[in-house]
Amino acid sequence: MSELVTGEAVALELRPAKLPSRALAVFIDLAVAFAVYISVTMAFAAATASLDDAAVAAVAVATFLLVLVGIPIAVETLSHGRSLGKLACGLRVVRDDGGPIRFRHALVRGAVGVVEILMTFGVVACIASLVSARGRRVGDVFAGTLVVRERVPTGQLAFVPPPPPWLVGRFAELDLSAVPEGLWLAVRQYLTRMEQLDPQVGWGMAERLAGEVAAHTGAPVPSDMPPAAFLAAVTHERQSREAQRAFGASASGGRAASTVAGDAPGPYGGYAEASRPVPPAAPPASPVPSAPATGPADNPPAGSGSSDGPATGFVPPA
Repeated sequence: MSELVTGEAVALELRPAKLPSRALAVFIDLAVAFAVYISVTMAFAAATASLDDAAVAAVAVATFLLVLVGIPIAVETLSHGRSLGKLACGLRVVRDDGGPIRFRHALVRGAVGVVEILMTFGVVACIASLVSARGRRVGDVFAGTLVVRERVPTGQLAFVPPPPPWLVGRFAELDLSAVPEGLWLAVRQYLTRMEQLDPQVGWGMAERLAGEVAAHTGAPVPSDMPPAAFLAAVTHERQSREAQRAFGASASGGRAASTVAGDAPGPYGGYAEASRPVPPAAPPASPVPSAPATGPADNPPAGSGSSDGPATGFVPPA
């Protein structure tokens, strides 16, 4: 993941495209461009057969610049960073701040790409992409752009289990601004995979991550709370705050809704029952001593309908 900060100070987590996918996209683009170039060249050759050598050379240079440079720049500009090859591979060119590219970005990338891709057969672009931490070639560096992945496989989107319902909102006053993004990513990965870990290994990882989160927030982990439940609760609190900032009043009922939804049984990852407070046992009801029967005076009055025995002194109606 690559963290990009927009002009509105919003952190975006994007996946930079790796060299194999970028190379495949460039190969598709070049194959289509060369097919068009050969077709246009043959058409111009037939149409300019009567011209001299200088005119033929000028037409050849213009055709090269138009088909192999101009058309790719126009396509990236009009499609906001998605050429035919990038569309097939699920890639897109974006600015450093995560926004869509414009004509000047596509122009710089196309102009530099003539040197680092066409004239050097892609050697310079491959070396620059391998050296760069985000897989950027020289054209991306000069243009201030980045090629990212638009399509993420569904299997990589793991579900983060919600916290137990009695912990929702418990850390509403906790300051989470000092927790780095890398630590949040590690917590998220742990929560999505903790059911696959050995119990002792998972408990140790949860304690370590909870200690790091507590060190950045300045508040210790409650002693009566398992570390996994603490991580789930603070993660849910962070997501609630981000939703509140993004959607405003429309997300004001999110905390209450999640609390109600959490009452239903769900995939709490094994930490819900461990952290559920056990209600105190109700004291045993004291037996009520029954009064000993002392005689006929203790019998219920007539017409009381008691089922303890036959009623005495019953007088039938006249």
